[in-house]
Amino acid sequence: MAQDLTQHRPGRAIALKLCAVFLFMVMAAIIKSVSDDVPPGEAVFFRSLCAMPIILLWLWQRGQLRQGLIPSNLMGHVWRGLFGTTAMGLTFAGLGLLPLPEVTAIGYASPMFAVIFAAMFLGERVRLIRLSAVALGLIGVMIVMAPRLSVGADEMSQAATLGAIMVLIASILRALVQIHVRRLVMTDHTAAIVFYFSATATCLALLSAPIGLVVDHPSFVWLWPQPSVLMWLISAGLVGGVAQIMVTASYRFGGASMLAPFDYASMIFASIIGYVAFDEVPTGPIILGASLVIAGGILIIWRERQLGLDRSKSKPNMPPSGTP
Repeated sequence: MAQDLTQHRPGRAIALKLCAVFLFMVMAAIIKSVSDDVPPGEAVFFRSLCAMPIILLWLWQRGQLRQGLIPSNLMGHVWRGLFGTTAMGLTFAGLGLLPLPEVTAIGYASPMFAVIFAAMFLGERVRLIRLSAVALGLIGVMIVMAPRLSVGADEMSQAATLGAIMVLIASILRALVQIHVRRLVMTDHTAAIVFYFSATATCLALLSAPIGLVVDHPSFVWLWPQPSVLMWLISAGLVGGVAQIMVTASYRFGGASMLAPFDYASMIFASIIGYVAFDEVPTGPIILGASLVIAGGILIIWRERQLGLDRSKSKPNMPPSGTP
């Protein structure tokens, strides 16, 4: 399997990662703005389809088109796509029901669940430090979700509760994706993982269209979007494709443990974009809960870095692997 050429340029790596995180938040804001006009499945379809030309052009420019189009483990990509597409659809649905900062804060639960699943499915040993970090992070998530879990009499409260549950399920599925990708990088090139996720997500999202013919509900019924909505959907796909490339490229210039904390800049971007675009202000529980989740996440990152240093002493010259 071909390996990407890497360089140690931390400034460029951090800049690429921050730009990617910002663009992902812009994409989420675009999806949120059209959530009343198109169902989540249709939004996932356009987001994935319109990202594919960007990804193909990027692979061609890097000379990795062949590696990207010829997978070694096709069914592995299908399963990765199934988990990832479902998570994307649930997140898009939650964006239509919850403020952008709240969706972002609940999504931070993914690294916590990833630690749990790594112990369950990969046999990784989880000691006190990581267990404490997971507990801290999950407490933070519950603080964010607590106002939504109270039984509300009005329909808006019930919709917000449903949105919070969907985003939490999405974070669990994204954790499963992380575990699956850890296995997938052992057999397939990163280029194939990047391309086939968009390809499988496009196909799987398209399968949600016939459901709207049977289930007469706004969450499933596809409608041909108005020109302005179509423009935003295409923009979401293009922005998401560029962000996906940037986050992948960032790992060419810096290690995963160095770049991981910058994922939490998404809360800053989500708060600014939410306030400017949707007049949303983070509440006290969101700020407190997100702070605890971020603290737990950084603790996990620190511990993973320590374990990585220990492994490198016993297993020198192991090639780095990254996820798109």
